Amino acid sequence: MRRSQRIAAITKWLVERPHHVFSLTDFSQQFAAAKSTLSEDLAVIRQTFSELGMGKIQTIAGAAGGVRYVPDLHSTELLRRIEKLCQKLAEPQRVLPGGFIYLNDLSACPTSLGEIGEIFASPFWERNPQYVVTVETSGIPIALMTARSLNIPLVVVRRISRLTEGPVLTMNYVSGSTKRVETMSLSRRDLPTKSRVLIVDDFMKAGGTLRGLVDLMAEFECEVVGKGVLIETAEPAKKLVTDYLSFIRLTNVDESDLQVLVEPADWIKESIPQL
Repeated sequence: MRRSQRIAAITKWLVERPHHVFSLTDFSQQFAAAKSTLSEDLAVIRQTFSELGMGKIQTIAGAAGGVRYVPDLHSTELLRRIEKLCQKLAEPQRVLPGGFIYLNDLSACPTSLGEIGEIFASPFWERNPQYVVTVETSGIPIALMTARSLNIPLVVVRRISRLTEGPVLTMNYVSGSTKRVETMSLSRRDLPTKSRVLIVDDFMKAGGTLRGLVDLMAEFECEVVGKGVLIETAEPAKKLVTDYLSFIRLTNVDESDLQVLVEPADWIKESIPQL
Protein backbone atom coordinates (compact mmCIF):
# COMPACT_ATOMS: atom_id res chain seq x y z
CA MET A 1 0.00 0.00 0.00
CA ARG A 2 1.29 3.44 -0.95
CA ARG A 3 2.09 6.02 1.73
CA SER A 4 -0.75 8.29 0.59
CA GLN A 5 -3.20 5.42 1.10
CA ARG A 6 -1.87 4.65 4.58
CA ILE A 7 -2.02 8.31 5.61
CA ALA A 8 -5.61 8.61 4.39
CA ALA A 9 -6.74 5.50 6.31
CA ILE A 10 -4.86 6.38 9.52
CA THR A 11 -6.20 9.93 9.50
CA LYS A 12 -9.77 8.66 9.14
CA TRP A 13 -9.41 6.26 12.08
CA LEU A 14 -7.79 8.86 14.31
CA VAL A 15 -10.32 11.62 13.61
CA GLU A 16 -13.35 9.36 13.93
CA ARG A 17 -12.28 8.21 17.41
CA PRO A 18 -10.81 11.20 19.28
CA HIS A 19 -8.71 10.40 22.35
CA HIS A 20 -8.71 6.69 21.53
CA VAL A 21 -5.19 5.27 21.71
CA PHE A 22 -4.32 3.23 18.61
CA SER A 23 -1.45 0.79 18.90
CA LEU A 24 1.33 1.05 16.35
CA THR A 25 1.40 -2.74 16.37
CA ASP A 26 -2.19 -2.82 15.11
CA PHE A 27 -1.33 -0.35 12.36
CA SER A 28 1.75 -2.37 11.47
CA GLN A 29 -0.28 -5.57 11.09
CA GLN A 30 -3.04 -3.80 9.17
CA PHE A 31 -0.73 -2.25 6.59
CA ALA A 32 2.13 -4.79 6.69
CA ALA A 33 4.47 -1.88 7.34
CA ALA A 34 7.33 -1.32 9.77
CA LYS A 35 6.71 0.84 12.83
CA SER A 36 9.44 3.21 11.69
CA THR A 37 7.56 3.71 8.42
CA LEU A 38 4.32 4.33 10.28
CA SER A 39 6.08 6.85 12.52
CA GLU A 40 7.03 8.79 9.40
CA ASP A 41 3.41 8.68 8.21
CA LEU A 42 2.22 9.98 11.57
CA ALA A 43 4.78 12.78 11.44
CA VAL A 44 3.20 13.99 8.19
CA ILE A 45 -0.28 13.92 9.74
CA ARG A 46 0.97 15.64 12.90
CA GLN A 47 2.63 18.46 10.97
CA THR A 48 -0.42 19.00 8.75
CA PHE A 49 -2.82 19.17 11.69
CA SER A 50 -0.48 21.53 13.52
CA GLU A 51 -0.12 23.91 10.57
CA LEU A 52 -3.89 24.04 10.03
CA GLY A 53 -4.70 24.33 13.76
CA MET A 54 -6.98 21.29 13.52
CA GLY A 55 -5.81 19.47 16.64
CA LYS A 56 -2.94 17.37 17.92
CA ILE A 57 -1.55 13.95 17.10
CA GLN A 58 -0.03 12.66 20.32
CA THR A 59 2.35 9.75 20.76
CA ILE A 60 2.02 7.89 24.07
CA ALA A 61 5.04 5.93 25.24
CA GLY A 62 5.03 2.66 27.13
CA ALA A 63 3.72 -0.87 26.70
CA ALA A 64 0.12 0.36 26.52
CA GLY A 65 1.07 3.34 24.39
CA GLY A 66 0.36 4.28 20.83
CA VAL A 67 -1.02 7.33 19.07
CA ARG A 68 -4.21 9.36 19.43
CA TYR A 69 -5.95 12.40 17.97
CA VAL A 70 -6.81 15.23 20.38
CA PRO A 71 -9.26 17.85 19.03
CA ASP A 72 -7.40 20.76 20.59
CA LEU A 73 -8.10 23.56 18.13
CA HIS A 74 -5.64 26.41 17.66
CA SER A 75 -7.02 29.76 18.83
CA THR A 76 -7.28 31.05 15.25
CA GLU A 77 -9.27 27.98 14.15
CA LEU A 78 -11.43 28.27 17.26
CA LEU A 79 -12.17 31.91 16.44
CA ARG A 80 -12.92 31.07 12.80
CA ARG A 81 -15.53 28.50 13.81
CA ILE A 82 -17.10 30.80 16.40
CA GLU A 83 -17.30 33.66 13.90
CA LYS A 84 -19.00 31.34 11.41
CA LEU A 85 -21.59 30.47 14.05
CA CYS A 86 -22.07 34.17 14.84
CA GLN A 87 -22.78 34.88 11.18
CA LYS A 88 -25.49 32.21 11.21
CA LEU A 89 -27.01 33.52 14.44
CA ALA A 90 -27.10 37.10 13.09
CA GLU A 91 -29.41 36.17 10.20
CA PRO A 92 -32.56 38.40 10.35
CA GLN A 93 -34.95 35.48 9.81
CA ARG A 94 -33.91 34.04 13.16
CA VAL A 95 -35.71 36.75 15.12
CA LEU A 96 -38.89 35.37 16.70
CA PRO A 97 -41.78 37.25 18.38
CA GLY A 98 -40.93 38.26 21.91
CA GLY A 99 -37.26 38.90 21.17
CA PHE A 100 -36.25 35.24 20.96
CA ILE A 101 -33.98 33.71 18.33
CA TYR A 102 -34.38 30.43 16.46
CA LEU A 103 -31.65 27.92 17.36
CA ASN A 104 -33.11 24.52 16.45
CA ASP A 105 -31.24 24.22 13.15
CA LEU A 106 -27.88 24.26 14.97
CA SER A 107 -28.78 21.01 16.72
CA ALA A 108 -30.19 19.54 13.50
CA CYS A 109 -27.00 19.80 11.45
CA PRO A 110 -24.50 16.99 12.13
CA THR A 111 -21.63 18.95 10.59
CA SER A 112 -22.20 22.01 12.77
CA LEU A 113 -22.66 19.83 15.84
CA GLY A 114 -19.38 18.03 15.17
CA GLU A 115 -17.54 21.35 14.98
CA ILE A 116 -19.27 22.63 18.12
CA GLY A 117 -18.27 19.46 19.97
CA GLU A 118 -14.62 20.11 19.13
CA ILE A 119 -15.04 23.76 20.15
CA PHE A 120 -16.17 22.65 23.62
CA ALA A 121 -13.54 19.92 23.91
CA SER A 122 -10.59 22.19 23.09
CA PRO A 123 -10.37 24.25 26.32
CA PHE A 124 -11.43 21.42 28.63
CA TRP A 125 -9.69 18.20 27.55
CA GLU A 126 -6.58 18.83 29.65
CA ARG A 127 -8.76 18.91 32.77
CA ASN A 128 -9.41 15.17 32.24
CA PRO A 129 -13.19 15.03 32.71
CA GLN A 130 -14.68 11.56 33.03
CA TYR A 131 -18.26 12.50 32.13
CA VAL A 132 -20.09 15.24 30.25
CA VAL A 133 -23.24 16.36 32.09
CA THR A 134 -26.14 18.35 30.65
CA VAL A 135 -29.84 18.88 31.34
CA GLU A 136 -32.56 17.94 28.88
CA THR A 137 -33.47 18.81 26.22
CA SER A 138 -31.94 21.45 23.94
CA GLY A 139 -28.42 21.01 25.28
CA ILE A 140 -28.28 17.26 24.62
CA PRO A 141 -27.00 17.32 20.99
CA ILE A 142 -24.15 19.70 21.84
CA ALA A 143 -23.24 17.76 24.97
CA LEU A 144 -23.31 14.48 23.05
CA MET A 145 -20.85 15.75 20.43
CA THR A 146 -18.66 17.18 23.18
CA ALA A 147 -18.62 13.76 24.84
CA ARG A 148 -17.71 12.19 21.50
CA SER A 149 -14.81 14.64 21.03
CA LEU A 150 -13.56 13.77 24.52
CA ASN A 151 -14.31 10.03 24.18
CA ILE A 152 -16.19 9.97 27.49
CA PRO A 153 -19.83 9.10 28.42
CA LEU A 154 -22.72 11.57 28.41
CA VAL A 155 -25.00 11.94 31.45
CA VAL A 156 -28.40 13.62 30.93
CA VAL A 157 -30.17 15.21 33.89
CA ARG A 158 -33.95 14.94 33.57
CA ARG A 159 -36.62 17.50 34.34
CA ILE A 160 -38.95 14.69 35.41
CA SER A 161 -37.71 11.32 36.68
CA ARG A 162 -38.80 8.06 35.04
CA LEU A 163 -39.67 4.73 36.62
CA THR A 164 -37.15 2.97 34.36
CA GLU A 165 -34.25 4.93 35.86
CA GLY A 166 -34.35 3.23 39.26
CA PRO A 167 -33.39 5.24 42.37
CA VAL A 168 -33.01 8.94 41.55
CA LEU A 169 -31.84 12.06 43.31
CA THR A 170 -34.26 14.95 42.80
CA MET A 171 -33.60 18.53 43.81
CA ASN A 172 -35.17 21.93 43.36
CA TYR A 173 -33.41 25.01 42.02
CA VAL A 174 -34.42 28.58 41.22
CA SER A 175 -34.40 29.68 37.59
CA GLY A 176 -32.19 32.73 37.27
CA SER A 177 -34.34 34.39 34.59
CA THR A 178 -37.91 33.61 35.71
CA LYS A 179 -37.21 33.19 39.46
CA ARG A 180 -39.44 30.12 39.42
CA VAL A 181 -38.65 26.94 41.31
CA GLU A 182 -37.71 24.16 38.88
CA THR A 183 -36.89 20.49 39.41
CA MET A 184 -34.09 18.28 38.09
CA SER A 185 -33.46 14.58 38.66
CA LEU A 186 -30.60 12.17 38.01
CA SER A 187 -30.54 8.41 38.37
CA ARG A 188 -28.08 7.10 40.95
CA ARG A 189 -26.88 4.59 38.36
CA ASP A 190 -26.05 7.19 35.71
CA LEU A 191 -23.14 8.86 37.48
CA PRO A 192 -20.65 7.26 39.89
CA THR A 193 -19.85 9.33 42.95
CA LYS A 194 -16.57 11.27 43.08
CA SER A 195 -16.36 11.50 39.29
CA ARG A 196 -14.80 14.41 37.39
CA VAL A 197 -17.49 16.08 35.29
CA LEU A 198 -17.74 18.73 32.59
CA ILE A 199 -21.08 20.58 32.54
CA VAL A 200 -22.28 21.66 29.09
CA ASP A 201 -25.31 23.75 28.10
CA ASP A 202 -26.40 25.50 24.93
CA PHE A 203 -27.80 28.76 26.31
CA MET A 204 -27.47 30.77 29.51
CA LYS A 205 -29.22 33.92 30.63
CA ALA A 206 -28.79 34.32 34.38
CA GLY A 207 -27.20 30.95 35.10
CA GLY A 208 -29.88 29.35 37.28
CA THR A 209 -29.84 26.02 35.45
CA LEU A 210 -26.05 25.85 35.50
CA ARG A 211 -26.07 26.66 39.20
CA GLY A 212 -28.58 23.88 39.77
CA LEU A 213 -26.38 21.40 37.90
CA VAL A 214 -23.37 22.39 40.00
CA ASP A 215 -25.38 21.85 43.20
CA LEU A 216 -26.64 18.49 41.90
CA MET A 217 -23.07 17.37 41.19
CA ALA A 218 -22.18 18.27 44.78
CA GLU A 219 -24.89 15.87 45.96
CA PHE A 220 -23.15 13.15 43.93
CA GLU A 221 -19.80 14.20 45.47
CA CYS A 222 -18.50 14.88 41.96
CA GLU A 223 -15.83 17.42 41.05
CA VAL A 224 -16.91 19.93 38.41
CA VAL A 225 -13.75 20.45 36.36
CA GLY A 226 -15.38 22.78 33.84
CA LYS A 227 -18.56 24.60 32.86
CA GLY A 228 -19.15 25.45 29.19
CA VAL A 229 -21.98 27.38 27.53
CA LEU A 230 -22.36 27.95 23.80
CA ILE A 231 -24.31 31.24 24.05
CA GLU A 232 -24.71 33.61 26.98
CA THR A 233 -26.71 36.83 27.10
CA ALA A 234 -25.05 40.10 28.04
CA GLU A 235 -27.84 40.82 30.53
CA PRO A 236 -28.05 40.29 33.38
CA ALA A 237 -24.38 41.10 33.76
CA LYS A 238 -24.16 39.28 37.10
CA LYS A 239 -24.66 35.54 36.72
CA LEU A 240 -25.47 32.96 39.35
CA VAL A 241 -22.32 31.00 38.45
CA THR A 242 -18.65 31.81 38.09
CA ASP A 243 -15.64 30.17 36.47
CA TYR A 244 -17.53 29.20 33.33
CA LEU A 245 -16.59 29.58 29.68
CA SER A 246 -19.04 30.88 27.09
CA PHE A 247 -18.16 30.96 23.42
CA ILE A 248 -20.70 33.42 22.01
CA ARG A 249 -22.06 36.59 23.63
CA LEU A 250 -25.60 37.68 22.71
CA THR A 251 -25.85 41.43 23.23
CA ASN A 252 -29.25 42.31 21.80
CA VAL A 253 -32.20 41.04 19.77
CA ASP A 254 -34.06 43.88 18.01
CA GLU A 255 -37.46 42.54 17.03
CA SER A 256 -38.49 45.64 15.07
CA ASP A 257 -35.32 45.86 12.92
CA LEU A 258 -34.77 42.07 12.83
CA GLN A 259 -31.23 42.43 14.16
CA VAL A 260 -29.30 39.97 16.29
CA LEU A 261 -26.09 41.29 17.84
CA VAL A 262 -23.70 38.45 18.65
CA GLU A 263 -19.93 38.20 18.89
CA PRO A 264 -17.24 35.75 20.02
CA ALA A 265 -16.51 35.76 23.73
CA ASP A 266 -13.73 38.11 24.80
CA TRP A 267 -11.41 35.34 26.03
CA ILE A 268 -11.31 33.81 22.55
CA LYS A 269 -10.33 37.08 20.88
CA GLU A 270 -7.79 37.84 23.59
CA SER A 271 -6.10 34.47 23.05
CA ILE A 272 -4.89 35.65 19.62
CA PRO A 273 -2.05 38.19 20.06
CA GLN A 274 -2.64 40.10 16.80
CA LEU A 275 -6.18 40.94 17.86
